[in-house]
Amino acid sequence: MARLPRLGVAAWPHLVVQGVHDGQSLARDDVDRALLLDTLREASRTHGVSIHAYCLAPDHFHLLLTPEQDSSLSLFMQAVGRRYVSAYNRRHGRSGGLWAGRYRATVLDPVPYLLDAMVWIETHGQRAGGASPLQDDAWSSVRHHLGRCSDPLVSDHASFWSLGNTPFEREAVWRQRLEEGLPAQRVRALADAMHKGWALVSEAALPTVEAAAGRRLAPRPRGRPRKQPDAP
Repeated sequence: MARLPRLGVAAWPHLVVQGVHDGQSLARDDVDRALLLDTLREASRTHGVSIHAYCLAPDHFHLLLTPEQDSSLSLFMQAVGRRYVSAYNRRHGRSGGLWAGRYRATVLDPVPYLLDAMVWIETHGQRAGGASPLQDDAWSSVRHHLGRCSDPLVSDHASFWSLGNTPFEREAVWRQRLEEGLPAQRVRALADAMHKGWALVSEAALPTVEAAAGRRLAPRPRGRPRKQPDAP
């Protein structure tokens, strides 16, 4: 089966994951993690990508971002791969690729999905068995959104700003949302759409987003198409 073209739709939020080969580590220590964040920050500025949330896991990273142009996401991910993997290989005396194939992504309708995607990303460490409190996760955007630091990598989406009129109000609301978490059905929907490359947008918006993407963003209905009645 032919692979679908890389996904990238200007001005729409995208949920992205990039994994590494089995047996490899995304980062071996905090120096690697800091380098990756610096690489993400530089590439986002160069290629016009706004990052709203992120997390670094042992064998992959997640991003929630909005590209300025249709090509911005692809160029951004290529730049991250070139710089980070090259530096990682030099530092650890290795050669070859690090990524387990190309990145996976989905387009999100920001109204029903963006804040949930942020929760999903920023609670990833705890869902994976992390013992530290959420606010102590130095390798995700959660500390930024809880007011523990100002992260230069993060560009807050309008949906986050709508949570309150002051930083204190937004941080309080966000802490509550993180503590509540997401229903398992929502987690599955986000993960499934991201890995399969299908969009999480309304039926009304789907044709417009598909036209911008240049490909299908929803699976075809199962079964044979309905037979049309004969014309009278």
